[in-house]
Amino acid sequence: MKPSQIANELSLIDASPSKARGQNFLIDDYVAERQIAAAKIQPTDTVLEIGPGLGMLTHRLAAKADKVIAIETDRKLAGYLAQRLPANVELITADALTVDFPPFDVMVSNLPYSISSPIIFKLLTYNFRNAVVMLQKEFAERMVAHPGSKDYSRLTVTTYYHADCRIIEDVPSAKFYPAPKVDSAVVEIVPRSTPFSISNEKFFFKITELLFQQRRKKIRTILKSKRLIDADYDLPYLDLRVEVLSPEQIGELSEAVWSLKNR
Repeated sequence: MKPSQIANELSLIDASPSKARGQNFLIDDYVAERQIAAAKIQPTDTVLEIGPGLGMLTHRLAAKADKVIAIETDRKLAGYLAQRLPANVELITADALTVDFPPFDVMVSNLPYSISSPIIFKLLTYNFRNAVVMLQKEFAERMVAHPGSKDYSRLTVTTYYHADCRIIEDVPSAKFYPAPKVDSAVVEIVPRSTPFSISNEKFFFKITELLFQQRRKKIRTILKSKRLIDADYDLPYLDLRVEVLSPEQIGELSEAVWSLKNR
């Protein structure tokens, strides 16, 4: 859709793009087609879409999948969609951050920047075949970053633990209406078996979060301040910073601390 068409459709429902909700509407049909092609949707699939907006992706997804589940929090947009979507689309008017996702095979979404982080962390706890999502470019780069880089983060480690992830293409801000201040990227996420064993995943993710909250401090200092160790135990990597450790090494550290706590 052209910007003028989007503005006209929004005016029909007395709405305008909400900056607070991160509503930037994709206006390039070719980007949408490539995004859907990358998802490799099968005719028997159920596809999940978060934030369908005016339905640019939704109609295309419905033409390829058995069923589409679209979750939209904006009631005006949901009312607009309810009158226009095909019969094989289930529209859920709810906050995707709080509602449980119904079972699905594939996720295809242009995610609002403001909820990208919690949605990705939530998505990674579900069973699905693959996901193709549009994200802020900076966020996407954090998902695929390498140890030692400025983009390496808790998000990187969590994503790596659950899935293979790659950036498919960059998308300039000019491809959206209104144009955001930053560029976007289309990312593919493919769940796989965990690459290393962890005795307690909850503890591993807690350690990872704690360490990255103070990424410039030595690991020994952080663990002692959090009373996870109370002496100079012979544990790996204590004199390093978490930003230089691979996910596997963070897992090794987590296992060592967990064993110490449960001796």
